[in-house]
Amino acid sequence: MSESRRKDAAQNGAAHSTSTEPHVARPNVGNRVTVVLGAQWGDEGKGKVVDLLAQDADIVCRCQGGNNAGHTVVVDSVEYDFHLLPSGIINPKVTAFIGNGVVIHLPGLFEEAEKNMRKGLVGWDKRLIISDRAHIVSEVPNCPVICPSLPPPTVFDFHQAVDGVQEQQRQEQAGKNLGTTKKGIGPVYSAKAARSGLRICDLMSDFTQFSERFKVLASQYQSMYPTLEIDIDGELCKLKDYVEKLKHMVKDGVFYMYEALHGPPKKILVEGANAALLDIDFGTYPFVTSSNCTVGGVCTGLGMPPQNVGEVYGVVKAYTTRVGIGAFPSEQFNDVGELLQTRGKEVGVTTGRKRRCGWLDLVLIKYAHMINGFTALALTKLDILDVLPEIKVGVSYSVDGENIPNFPANQEVLQSVEVQYATLPGWNSDTSAIRTFDELPENAQKYVRYIEEHLGVPVKWIGVGKSRESMIQIF
Repeated sequence: MSESRRKDAAQNGAAHSTSTEPHVARPNVGNRVTVVLGAQWGDEGKGKVVDLLAQDADIVCRCQGGNNAGHTVVVDSVEYDFHLLPSGIINPKVTAFIGNGVVIHLPGLFEEAEKNMRKGLVGWDKRLIISDRAHIVSEVPNCPVICPSLPPPTVFDFHQAVDGVQEQQRQEQAGKNLGTTKKGIGPVYSAKAARSGLRICDLMSDFTQFSERFKVLASQYQSMYPTLEIDIDGELCKLKDYVEKLKHMVKDGVFYMYEALHGPPKKILVEGANAALLDIDFGTYPFVTSSNCTVGGVCTGLGMPPQNVGEVYGVVKAYTTRVGIGAFPSEQFNDVGELLQTRGKEVGVTTGRKRRCGWLDLVLIKYAHMINGFTALALTKLDILDVLPEIKVGVSYSVDGENIPNFPANQEVLQSVEVQYATLPGWNSDTSAIRTFDELPENAQKYVRYIEEHLGVPVKWIGVGKSRESMIQIF
């Protein structure tokens, strides 16, 4: 080989060789968020856990859902109800962030804030950030032809009207409905997926273009539901009024989260709405909500990468409840179910419907853990079990006499499962005033340890009452 060829070969080899060090350093992960998620069908007491963690948080976020969620928090004997606002906003030092994955009913947002202001919430409007990519729940005047059973408010959400019509059609066609909250959440997410939705950034930008998109969306709904009457000009006028109110709250959510994650050290808390078994992909479909209420929804609903997810706390009620219809393997149609409903005051915050009640189902919790990767659990409402002589816990499912290793996806199969229970002794004593784990009755401690050992996840908190002070922290 000639000298020139040897030189060319050497140069080509150098060009294709790999360096042991990257040219640019691997980026720092930055701050990590702490996530609080429901592990059952909702109503587990997530708001109480968020309230506890929000006491030293800098930012508290909502990443999905809408005002179909309901969180109750009790502070100094005052009961606050939240549906859209992150419940951590009670802390006057917290900045609350509503992410792009949330669908926002603007009148509901301001009504909720005003209601809680009368109870003591302060400075919320200066501490609320709203992602410009969040979708809007739109409004029209009430249409009594479509929803004759609804009271006639001066303003009626047409997504809510559509929600009601769809439920009525399902009832007529299949003899059953999905038991939605009729808050219009499903139709908004449907419009989002169909790429015809209206976003906060549209409202805050060119109002002429926003008006045209609003008219297109209204026309689509009118073609599907001919009896729907929409005062387009009136509703656009109402929406325009919100522009000034929202101006200082709306920011680019992706940039806001990036700055929060990669700026100075911050404690960032994410408050999940609904729960794992209501997730649009992993829940008891079709009796689910319209968003991802599991850990993946945190990333897509806030615009942040998965490496910034830190602790993931699953909130588990000490028994199981569910609002509306759908499979519920451990439900109790007996005195136990009645006792749990009565003692637990099991009525939905958002719907006002009585909750169905049953024993704790660890098959269901283990399934939620598979999806979410819980790092610890909060076990709430343990005190409701105080009067029971014995307590059952669902530990496995069988179908046609055969044990199954998984949580069934199909509703008909799930309806037919038989639950195998472990029976544990009760403690027959009042736990509501107890504030340390060691003070709990021995059988109450055994109940907690049984849950931990079966799931392989530690219990970090135990709730024995409604107030902030009634959350026992174990570690």
